[in-house]
Amino acid sequence: MRRKGLAVIMAVVLAGTMLAGCGSKSAATTAETTAAAAEETTAAETTAAAAEETTAAEETEAEEETTAADAASAEETEIQVFIAASLNTVMTEIAEKYNEAHPEVKITYNADSSGTLLTQIEEGYECDIFFSAAQKQMNQLEEDGLVVEGTRANVLNNQLVVVALKDSDTKVTGLENLGEAESIALAGGSVPAGKYTRDALISLGILEKTDDSASITTQQISEALGGVEISEQDNVSKVLTAVAEGSCEVGTTYYSDTYGYEDDIQVLETVSYDLTGDVIYPIARVVNEEADEAQNAAADDFLAYILSDEAKAIFDSYYFDTDV
Repeated sequence: MRRKGLAVIMAVVLAGTMLAGCGSKSAATTAETTAAAAEETTAAETTAAAAEETTAAEETEAEEETTAADAASAEETEIQVFIAASLNTVMTEIAEKYNEAHPEVKITYNADSSGTLLTQIEEGYECDIFFSAAQKQMNQLEEDGLVVEGTRANVLNNQLVVVALKDSDTKVTGLENLGEAESIALAGGSVPAGKYTRDALISLGILEKTDDSASITTQQISEALGGVEISEQDNVSKVLTAVAEGSCEVGTTYYSDTYGYEDDIQVLETVSYDLTGDVIYPIARVVNEEADEAQNAAADDFLAYILSDEAKAIFDSYYFDTDV
């Protein structure tokens, strides 16, 4: 009986031991399986991430190649842009910004008085865009049938100013006592700034009213101012230069022209629009029979850029008023 009972007890103990052993083995197997699955998941995620990075890199490279291909395939061309002299500085930056995206377009400027530019266009000079400092010249160009229909737009407003050298001992404070100057730099009547000066002097009663203020000569102005010496200039930039170099005591120019001369020039008076009217700068595409398709397309695109918000911000920084 004791042997039989002992055998039973040993059998039970043996069975328990075997069960315990089986349980430990099963747990270990489960842990190993879970770890392996986790490693496989991590490896899969890493592979997927790498694939996404590769795809993104390939897409970026493809886009860059496409952009480079587009730039390379863009047809090189040149456009002729006639601009009022007072626009020369700001338009240089406008062209630089435009060429960052369109290096294939060469922009050639012809900067002079709006009257001179009008005459050149009428005489057959090749021109794609005309950017005038006054409506008069643009009106005439439109009457000549040389403005591409639907492209004319008012872009800027400016303001006439009376200037002298900084720290000058001039007695002149503005247009009303302009005659106290020893010498005056003044643009001719065909130059918009010269015409606006004449209009202002008429408004002040210094000059007699006439149907065409541009026809008033510098000699007549000198006499009206008591015989003061007047140096007539053929564009507004030369007026500023004459004052900045000390050739003339005072002059009338545009506010925008004082940009970059802040250390040399002082503004004696900013002339009211009540005396001159608005100083509007219109722009338009010009009929150019010599232009090919690429040139016309570039001219259209550059005109659109000049009218863009990005270009307006540049004009504002150069003291122009874009609220027109």
